[in-house]
Amino acid sequence: MLRRAFLLSLIALAGCHGPRPAHDPHTLSVAATAVPHAEILEQVRPVLAKQGLKLDIRVFNDYVQPNSQVDQGLIDVNYFQTKPYLDDFNRAHGTHLVPIAGIHVEPLGGYSRKWKSLAALPQGADVAIPSEASNNGRALLLLAKAGLLKLRHPGDPLATVRDIVANPKGLKIREIEAATLPRILDQVDLALINTNYALDAKLDPQRDALLIEDKNSPYVNYLVGRPGADADPRVRALVAALRSDAVRRFIVARYKGAVIPAF
Repeated sequence: MLRRAFLLSLIALAGCHGPRPAHDPHTLSVAATAVPHAEILEQVRPVLAKQGLKLDIRVFNDYVQPNSQVDQGLIDVNYFQTKPYLDDFNRAHGTHLVPIAGIHVEPLGGYSRKWKSLAALPQGADVAIPSEASNNGRALLLLAKAGLLKLRHPGDPLATVRDIVANPKGLKIREIEAATLPRILDQVDLALINTNYALDAKLDPQRDALLIEDKNSPYVNYLVGRPGADADPRVRALVAALRSDAVRRFIVARYKGAVIPAF
């Protein structure tokens, strides 16, 4: 009887977006991008297994489906995004997903296979930046901080190319889907790439990036879910495991500054 009541309470937590699949109280599904999110989740899988909770890690290579499937109740939570990206996604899609816990920062970096320094970038250089609104503004802010551009509102995380008020090198800004940027690196002079995609492409942010966000970046990567997910005992167990000293040590040792603990 108690087990049935618990299952019903889990379904009620899913919100008011229509019927949700019944959840197994002993399994938690998490959508994640491969690197570093799924790698970090793999570190806590055995810890949670000892607590009787199976972690079902589902790897995606885009930034849309992980949110869509969580919103639809097909996956419990996701771990791949910053709050500015989440806020923009919610506005654009009419969703109400919420950040649950901040886990790490992945500094955005600028990479080139043609040039060894920013000073070497030629006039009219092709610069590729992520097309998604929050990452788009983030890339422009980084270019501005490096002195390559000036923006109308220097601190606006949702700045667009229309906000560029000075472009001394005449950079040609190309807006490309974030996941595609590593694949076109040979075709442009500079590409600003999210660290998860950079690592997946065997780039070393600390060695290869010509410019990179520092440890004070506000772009923390969050565990995200539907409203009320933070009250789910399965989610609480995952948060505790992800924010443990063991995971902090793993992040520091594995990524050597390319990923920074946010707890």
